[in-house]
Amino acid sequence: MYNQARYLDAGDKAVVVELGNQISTEINRKIRNFTLAIEKEGLEGVGEVVPTYRSLLITYDPLTIERDLLIEKLKILEENLEEIELPQPKLVKIPTLYKGEGLEYVSQVNGLTAEEVVELHSKPKYLIYMLGFTPGFVYLGGLAEKLATPRLQEPLTKIPAGSVGIADNQTGIYPIESPGGWQLIGKTPVKLFDPDRKQPILEGIESGNYIKFEPITAEEYEAIAVVVEDGDYQVEVKQIDN
Repeated sequence: MYNQARYLDAGDKAVVVELGNQISTEINRKIRNFTLAIEKEGLEGVGEVVPTYRSLLITYDPLTIERDLLIEKLKILEENLEEIELPQPKLVKIPTLYKGEGLEYVSQVNGLTAEEVVELHSKPKYLIYMLGFTPGFVYLGGLAEKLATPRLQEPLTKIPAGSVGIADNQTGIYPIESPGGWQLIGKTPVKLFDPDRKQPILEGIESGNYIKFEPITAEEYEAIAVVVEDGDYQVEVKQIDN
């Protein structure tokens, strides 16, 4: 983590605030503090605030607030980030059917059985660092080192929605059908993104919350999928300690 944030221009209507150069829970907490501080301050002229692993993208209207004045105000907020109290995080349980060539590949590369891969992958609670790539795509931290696996040498053009994958030391879920290069180890029947829902992004899926994968059988997958299609499925979401 940098001792002080770096303020970089992103065109003439956005600023990037870099807080570090690695994936870490400490940097993520500071990013969430900064995001909340900006939202609470209600800076005139500021539009969208987009958190990433190690930075924030802040859009603004240069006709309402000049760049230098915006950065000056952001630096004042930066000095008081420790005073920001983050909300209590939530844990979202994602039922997952583990199967497929990716599961076999992860097993072979790491010298594990498929059962050991499932156990290691479903054991932790994963911090949601950020959403991106496609609507509702979660980038998760906390993957066991024993499961780190290189990406596909040739990305796939169509990965089904709900696919659970591993890429290097990350794991995540494809919310919609899309191209991708992650090793696919399973699939969830739950829709992380549904444009027809009142709230398109699944409840609890936001930076600072956690996901836990819950292994299910093929029969359980089919049963849940039916309820999901009917619009009646509710994921288990509960508050946990920071």
